[in-house]
Amino acid sequence: MARRAGRATVRPIRMRILSLILAAAAGLYVLAIGLLAFFQRTLIYPGAFTAPRALARVEPPAGAQAVRVATADGETLHGLWRPPRAGCGVVLTFHGNGSRPEPHAERFSADAWARNGWGVLAIAYRGYPGSTGSPSEDGLIADGEAAYREIARRAPGAPVLLHGHSLGTAIVAALARTHAAIGLYLEAPFDSMSAMVRLRFPLAPPWLLRDTYPNDERLAGATMPVFIVHGLSDPVIPIANGRSLATAIGPAARFEAVPGDHVSILGSRDAEAEALFRNRIGAACPSLPAE
Repeated sequence: MARRAGRATVRPIRMRILSLILAAAAGLYVLAIGLLAFFQRTLIYPGAFTAPRALARVEPPAGAQAVRVATADGETLHGLWRPPRAGCGVVLTFHGNGSRPEPHAERFSADAWARNGWGVLAIAYRGYPGSTGSPSEDGLIADGEAAYREIARRAPGAPVLLHGHSLGTAIVAALARTHAAIGLYLEAPFDSMSAMVRLRFPLAPPWLLRDTYPNDERLAGATMPVFIVHGLSDPVIPIANGRSLATAIGPAARFEAVPGDHVSILGSRDAEAEALFRNRIGAACPSLPAE
């Protein structure tokens, strides 16, 4: 009898311990989800939440100038502008979530891009150093639309090539639905932010994400050429996400898997991309001989 009574006493103690463990686990889960919800935009847009860099110390690339770009909702963006040669195109380029416009402006102001008359406009998203406001999906899309209008104002009729790296590919995807372009040049793109969250935070509820960036839906069935470059060893956006986007786009997508990671691939296929999209402009933009 005493032994049975002892077992009966142990059983409730075990149940209480188990209940406490489950309650603690549930509490930690709720806390983690709460922190993720609160800080999600800090994770998506880290470049907007770091210490501002001194833009005055960054010189624009040769032939380019710093400009201010006004958005429809009252923000002012830092940008870098280099005009195209008459009849030639403009690269409208969008940087990654932890970067800035200067490297892209320099890149598209050199080599075959410069030799063949391309202009460039690179902007810093709202909330990023040099720009006003706070980042969000709707806000960054508004930034892209403002940049597109700025090109139309500064170079009326110039063909536009939309380029993006990482997060920047999402702005390109949104613009491509409603704005004319000779093509899209995407480096390290993702199929959707929802898919990226499922990959990084598999236990997070899907309704938690405020900025979903459904690039696969926005680009599905695109008819303009889409040139995609993705690193085989990309630890930030796995190459499978880039392939998934290419599949969603369909026959218009050209997918290039190249050696490298998330950043080292930048510019690795510029020669092919420049030639591909210059052919879309035609004789209106004659090439100059290489020096």
